[in-house]
Amino acid sequence: MRVCLDTSALMMPVECGVRVFEELDRLVDTQELTVPRAVVDELAKLADGNGKEGTAASVGHDLATERCAIVDHEESYADDALVELACEGECDYVVTRDHPLRDRLLERDVPVIGLRGQHKLAITQP
Repeated sequence: MRVCLDTSALMMPVECGVRVFEELDRLVDTQELTVPRAVVDELAKLADGNGKEGTAASVGHDLATERCAIVDHEESYADDALVELACEGECDYVVTRDHPLRDRLLERDVPVIGLRGQHKLAITQP
């Protein structure tokens, strides 16, 4: 299964205390983890900030570049890139905490993995 992660998903370890990769192992067998280039760029910009968000983005950037395949695409906006990749069949699931993005994906019949409770992830089917 191919799983795409968005910015909010990669920031979950710091912001929510979620062990994202362990949770994905629990939910989905045989993962290929991917991140659109626009997500990596967004994390890099946010990592320049201060406070918890800057720290979360810095950790998320490291996770993206060390544990995921980075995918090039046509879109410059991260959410649009995730929708594009999902609609082209480049990922089977998208991990996000972003409700508008989740709704866009579900409308296009793409399953979404999101936060359920305090430290667990769950799959929402379209």
